[in-house]
Amino acid sequence: MNPQHPRISQASIAVHNGELSFGSRKLWSELDLTIQQGEYFAVLGPNGSGKSTFLKVVLGLTQLNSGSISVLGSPAKTGNPGVGYIPQQRPLPTNAPLRARDFVGLGIDGHKWGIRVGNKKQNAVIDQLLEAVGATEYAKVPIGLLSGGEQQRLRIAQALANDPQILLADEALLSLDLNHQYAVSDLIHRYNKEKNATVVFVTHEINPIIDHVDRVLYLANGRFTVGTVEEVMRSEVLSDLYQTQVTVIRTNGRYVVVGGDANAPLDISAGDITHPHCSDHGLGSTYAEREIRA
Repeated sequence: MNPQHPRISQASIAVHNGELSFGSRKLWSELDLTIQQGEYFAVLGPNGSGKSTFLKVVLGLTQLNSGSISVLGSPAKTGNPGVGYIPQQRPLPTNAPLRARDFVGLGIDGHKWGIRVGNKKQNAVIDQLLEAVGATEYAKVPIGLLSGGEQQRLRIAQALANDPQILLADEALLSLDLNHQYAVSDLIHRYNKEKNATVVFVTHEINPIIDHVDRVLYLANGRFTVGTVEEVMRSEVLSDLYQTQVTVIRTNGRYVVVGGDANAPLDISAGDITHPHCSDHGLGSTYAEREIRA
């Protein structure tokens, strides 16, 4: 657990005997999970394992097939003002006329009909958010002209506009360069610490957030495991989860996961991914590092 911020004995998100399926395909079943208020929680797993769908269940956009989920003490529902959401990054149209500050302002009153007329209090909040994410200098620039990293900072500011108790981040680091990855990670972690807010961070790459994470939910092949990073990111744990041999290497504070073979490499998420029988990559073995997005 991160020692920097206090823990409150209160469930932020609670799933009891949760099951989710699409047709005959079961993503998970018998999921019992309690995420405490103020916890920084990561959701990992390969493509199609249900990482993003887990967030949709929390948002009330997808219903469990069986079991129950409560969010901030009530059944999950859409439009919960206590929940902020950072969607996956997708480039915005280059001709989008909306200014950066107006985009952030949608997080305050985007649910209302009509033309937005910001008052002094709302404008002050927007200014504070822009400053917090380092976007003040391009506040009046049309969002379509901004880089992917700049747009992502605005998505974070928008998600924080209502001061949510829970912040959901769906692949918030995807397509960002390394510098922007760590900058975005630090922004979210600072909110987690200063506001004692719960963070649920879906990611294919745990290394940029590894110092912040309290616990991990790892989904794979209709199975799951929950624990601290040290408990989950182990060769025997992931081998059991995938039902095949997986090797986890920790080097220089980063995790490297090696799985599959040259003919059928595994789709594994959670770190820098490698597969055997390739050229040497400085790991003292014949492994070539390659990232597989999940």
